Amino acid sequence: MQQALAGIDLAPVLPLWLIAALGILAALSLIPAFWRRARGAKLRALVFALILLALANPRLVEETRETRPDIALLAVDRSDSARIGDRAAQIEAARTAIEARAGRLPELELRTVEVLEGGNQGTRLYTAIERALADIPRARLAGIIALTDGQVHDIPAAAPVEAPFHALLPGRAGEVDRRLRVIEAPGFGIVGRSVELRVAIDDLGVPNAAGAARLSVRRDGSPARVESVPVGREHRIEVPIERGGPTVIELSAEARPGEVSELNNRAVVTVTGVRDRLRVLLVSGEPHAGERTWRRLLKADPGVDLVHFTILRPPEKDDLTPLNELALIAFPVRELFQVKLREFDLIVFDRFANRGILPPTYLRNIADYVRGGGALLMSVGPEFAGPVSLASTPLGAVLPARPMAGLGQAGAAEGAFRPRVTALGARHPVTEGLTGANPDEQAEARWGRWYRSMRADQRGGTAVMEAADGAPLLLLDRVGEGRVALLLSDHIWLWSRGHDGGGPQAELLRRAAHWLMREPELEEEDLTARIEAGRLHIQRRSVEAGPPPEVTVTAPDGSTRRAPLQPGPGGRATAELPAAQPGVWQVSDGQRSAFVAAAAANPLEVADLRADPARLAPLLAATGGAAHWLGAGAEPALPELRRVAPGRDAQGAGWIGLRRNGDHTVTGIAAMPLLPPWLALPLVLGLAVLAWRREGR
Repeated sequence: MQQALAGIDLAPVLPLWLIAALGILAALSLIPAFWRRARGAKLRALVFALILLALANPRLVEETRETRPDIALLAVDRSDSARIGDRAAQIEAARTAIEARAGRLPELELRTVEVLEGGNQGTRLYTAIERALADIPRARLAGIIALTDGQVHDIPAAAPVEAPFHALLPGRAGEVDRRLRVIEAPGFGIVGRSVELRVAIDDLGVPNAAGAARLSVRRDGSPARVESVPVGREHRIEVPIERGGPTVIELSAEARPGEVSELNNRAVVTVTGVRDRLRVLLVSGEPHAGERTWRRLLKADPGVDLVHFTILRPPEKDDLTPLNELALIAFPVRELFQVKLREFDLIVFDRFANRGILPPTYLRNIADYVRGGGALLMSVGPEFAGPVSLASTPLGAVLPARPMAGLGQAGAAEGAFRPRVTALGARHPVTEGLTGANPDEQAEARWGRWYRSMRADQRGGTAVMEAADGAPLLLLDRVGEGRVALLLSDHIWLWSRGHDGGGPQAELLRRAAHWLMREPELEEEDLTARIEAGRLHIQRRSVEAGPPPEVTVTAPDGSTRRAPLQPGPGGRATAELPAAQPGVWQVSDGQRSAFVAAAAANPLEVADLRADPARLAPLLAATGGAAHWLGAGAEPALPELRRVAPGRDAQGAGWIGLRRNGDHTVTGIAAMPLLPPWLALPLVLGLAVLAWRREGR
């Protein structure tokens, strides 16, 4: 829009300070004339004034201006809290109406910026506004209108702009919200003990909130435990950790009547179960070359408390050696195998023969210990095939193999062979990927040879390694709640000595021991899930061949979907799905279930779900803006938009103001001298002559 403005301007011929000095001299010269009341004094003053005016060179200046429209900024909150209930629809309707109204106001341009959900630092409304303001000249900014629920987490301490800031909030004042806060939760817990969680239930928007609310505690999908929690006060919860690996604990507070949303009534905590120091009992039946291998392996692990006994002389032998030279203490049979048996996490028998040291009652105790969840590892030699074999005792009921009948001492196969990993062993976590293993069933392994194995009749379990002619060498079995590993050779110590190139003896025995103690990473039949960057990663592991089954995924809101698994190496099958909802996700393959917790992507965003202008109050007060409610109806109750002059109030009853800046660009200037030289000279001369004649009379 073009405008023409006229005005008087000065273009002095001499510097202004010199013109001022001349004016002072002229005034001083006129004082005596006016003092004596001389004739022509006034004409003389007029001549001096005309000369000074000519030197100042007054001009008539006419400017042609192009006015630039003011710019108003509309910020639209698209965060998660602004999408609760009908808020998103209200905000969208208000946006359409404001854009239409602003379009009818003259000399006003409306720009819109959307504040999207992202990050974990709450709603960054003012950050988005500052990015938009970078393209708007401050002289043209008429004001800022924010369509938001008020849950903004980046309001500056001081207002960086002078333009009015207005907030339009969906709904009505006085909303209430109940939230569950996890004050403290440990990341790790000792298996067999309980961890303590500190939580609190708050009723926001309720003055002097009191009373109690029910809190449901669910662990790994088990039936919920309900507790009564006082509102507004800290509450402590004891949760037992019963297994290693992640334990998902879901907490849910009952809904409060009339609250905005139940989204923040739930919280999920993941506690990783770890074992304290593992207690291992190692009993060596006789001194032999491989005995030190077992001791070194178990003593090298700082997380293992080892109790080791070696039977130096069986009871039936008497070589007249004094007892004080054989042992420091007597073998505490009753204390180990009856009183403190269940305090051990693993029992290892290394070439142990049944020579009456352990009565049948104690051997039956060991079998019951295994069935009840204990772990037993046996490494056997020629004694396994003789009459003193533990397979002939009550302990034999939990072993996955028995010596072949009728062979007696001939049950030991003598001769060099290289242990091989079986087809099932290639998929089992104990033997999968061992260094030097045979790549397939027909190929030979690259590790050192052994020279003795026991011939046994396999009755259960899984043979993960085999000796010559396909005979089982390492058997793994589950018995009741416990586990058993049977190594049918006493020559694994050759690998630790580097014989014939050696082999992964330490890694194999470490994996076997940790599998026996149910370490989650070594489960051969397992289903796990984890959530990273909003994606659900599923992995199923199985020693069974064939295509993996589909899994059922249950989202926190109860919806389910089927997902196919993609086969991979080592008996693994994987799948990946989006997981945007916070809460507990469940994955099931029909036999096993896995639980994983998805934390809220933006915890600050759901900490308070009320629409409330309190956070915006400092900015509103500093800029003279106002907060208005859009109401609960389908049509938003929008205030009227008005243009106001700078310095005037920008808000009132039922209206909000946008400043009128009047910014412009000068497109042309025309100047005309009011006292050009050709006119000034005759006037000065004429007045001078008149003054002279007047004074000469």
